[in-house]
Amino acid sequence: MGKHDVMAEILPNGRGVWVPIDHGVTDFPCPGLEDIEATINALIAGGANAIIGHKGVVDKYSHLCEGTATKMIAHLSASTRHGGKNHSNKVLVGDVDEAIMRGAVGVSCQVNIGSKRESTMLQRMGQITSEAYRNSVPVLGMLYVRGENVNLMKNDPTKGYAHAARIGFELGCDAVKTVWTGDKDSFAAVCRGAPIPLLVAGGPSTGDSKQILTMVKLSIEAGGSGVCMGRQIFAHPDVTGITKALAMIVHEGCSVDEAMEKCSL
Repeated sequence: MGKHDVMAEILPNGRGVWVPIDHGVTDFPCPGLEDIEATINALIAGGANAIIGHKGVVDKYSHLCEGTATKMIAHLSASTRHGGKNHSNKVLVGDVDEAIMRGAVGVSCQVNIGSKRESTMLQRMGQITSEAYRNSVPVLGMLYVRGENVNLMKNDPTKGYAHAARIGFELGCDAVKTVWTGDKDSFAAVCRGAPIPLLVAGGPSTGDSKQILTMVKLSIEAGGSGVCMGRQIFAHPDVTGITKALAMIVHEGCSVDEAMEKCSL
């Protein structure tokens, strides 16, 4: 199966509900990831299009996705809370060939724009997108604007996220995880800058279903292609319910109230 076929499965009609569960490498214990098999099953039941995890998780649990509409993507970047001054330096912990052998259909990697090690992370992303291109494998870029060297342009309503998304596009990513910039106009500016699917992140878990769903609805209306959202989903009291509600908004165009009612949130 080639890249375009995989993208059609994990982004049906150009939209997707993707759930990163890679947080256990950075921090653990992590609410929602203590019983990771149960969480994966709940996400599958909710209709997640893709689950993003580290290679060990993909290797052990990708079989749970067999016969379902959910696929697994291997995250190839890592750092931990114990890294001190280097905690934002995401190093590579795998490669494309290995990820596919372990059961992934795609890969992802992270760059922290403005970090002291930004240049090295950019080089790593370029390495991964090159490997993936040669193997017809899709790449998700997780690009965050964070670090002591962030140098925002004047009057940039996106706070650097239009630039971050553009970087992901120009370095060969097939989709980019980005951040909600606070309103539809500024998020639309992010989307206009990168002609690939942009998936909005969720940030720390709040448990506020209406707030989460409203933000996603606005991001879709502004040109976004769905969500790449972790803690707001896997740490939610009803993992399957919130996943279903997101899928209804992303794929069916449902209103927030309708999705909440149908999913009993």
